Amino acid sequence: MSAPMLPPPYDQLGSRPFSFYPPVVGIEHNEWRLRKATWSEFLVFNTKTEQEVWIPRRLVGELSSIDEPVMIIGLVKELEFKAGQVVPHVRRVIEMPRAVNDIARVPVSEPAPAAPVVGIRLDSGTEGRVGRLIVGAVLTAIGVCIVLAVFFRSERSPHIRYSTVMQSELGLTGRDDYFAVVRKLGTPEADIWRSDRAEMQYRVLRYPGLGISVILMGADRDKALYIGSVDQNWRPVNAVSLPGGRDTYSLLRSLKPAGGETR
Repeated sequence: MSAPMLPPPYDQLGSRPFSFYPPVVGIEHNEWRLRKATWSEFLVFNTKTEQEVWIPRRLVGELSSIDEPVMIIGLVKELEFKAGQVVPHVRRVIEMPRAVNDIARVPVSEPAPAAPVVGIRLDSGTEGRVGRLIVGAVLTAIGVCIVLAVFFRSERSPHIRYSTVMQSELGLTGRDDYFAVVRKLGTPEADIWRSDRAEMQYRVLRYPGLGISVILMGADRDKALYIGSVDQNWRPVNAVSLPGGRDTYSLLRSLKPAGGETR
């Protein structure tokens, strides 16, 4: 019995190489080819190690619009190669031991001073109505002051941070490689290639004069393509549009600051 036909857009793969994002933990080389497909799984093999791995269809996401030099297939969750099969990767958090006699201290807030009591004499007739109007005005003013105090306090809260976003258009697309970036922006001041285990390989071209770093991604340093730019604090300021109305902002935010091989 022949294997079922691949649904769009996976029918575009054929024998073309592709990379998973996020990469499969436990397998260093992130370039694959499709070998077989069933209604519930894909059988892929690694182009370098020739390992064969079954990937459940429910864990496979969308294809990226960047198809040169290699396609990127998104995974719904991070996977790990263990005991000959892929399983969901669990990141373990180790709690740091407390020091001896270390007791959590909760700051004691001082009680707010009581509002001054305004003594108002309420008389009958016209004076009584005037007195009630004055009391209503005072209470309204106090309420407005409380609302304004809460508003401005939240505006000045140290937990709220503001960041600037570069508004100028760089004129770069998902098909631009290193040479296209140099033609448009000039030679970078630094050229860094990051290639850690179990992570996507990417190239960082730094332009301090523009206040940005251009990010190229791919399975090979000389074939990496533009996926976006980050500012000096490693915050995304420009991204590439993907199919389905998505973009590469989340991919840029997941990358660690560059610190690899410099050319």
